[in-house]
Amino acid sequence: MSATRREFMLVLLAGAVGAGLVVLAVRQAWAHATFTPPRPLPAQDIAVTGQQLVPLASALALAALACLAAVIATRSVLRRAVGILLAVRGGATGGAVLASRGAWAGLAAALGKGGGAVGGALSGPLGGSTTSGAPSGGAVHEIVVAGPGQVIMAGAPWRAAAIAGAVAIVLAGVATAWRGPRWPVMSARFERSSPARPRGTDSASMWESLSRDVDPTVDDSTRT
Repeated sequence: MSATRREFMLVLLAGAVGAGLVVLAVRQAWAHATFTPPRPLPAQDIAVTGQQLVPLASALALAALACLAAVIATRSVLRRAVGILLAVRGGATGGAVLASRGAWAGLAAALGKGGGAVGGALSGPLGGSTTSGAPSGGAVHEIVVAGPGQVIMAGAPWRAAAIAGAVAIVLAGVATAWRGPRWPVMSARFERSSPARPRGTDSASMWESLSRDVDPTVDDSTRT
């Protein structure tokens, strides 16, 4: 395998791993919303995933995978443009993850208000569980809380993994924009080489053959 082809494959692998890491990370629990209602009501502990806090990150990571497919199918200047777009999407993914602290702060503020504010803040697909026996595993339901609550940040490793994946996407995009035009093209292996020109078909050789009453279009090996 040539050096350019090896470089091409490594960049594609880095971008795909980075996008996959982002998608995996945002599916994990990044925070836990805990509620302490008055007795005898049981306490509630609800996991909040990164997808709920940063829905844009997953969409951008999937768009980065589409860009990687475009890198394989393009060449020259167009491939460089796709690399720039890939880097931009990676940067936007990282920015969305870094900005997720704002979503955490808004969630915490909603919990502090209690009641209806909490129900509106956490309604939707929740992948966690509750100590009150509520259904879990991604069920869609409205949360009604009759007491104060707080947010416990438990997804720092997954948040760091998402940022690392975004950095990998950015690096893959920069490498594509810089080195992409030198990489092999997908369709190159399917291009047929031009047929070999028959020996003796130049003008001088043809006139010489005709002067000797020899057909210049017939191969010597076929003559008897």
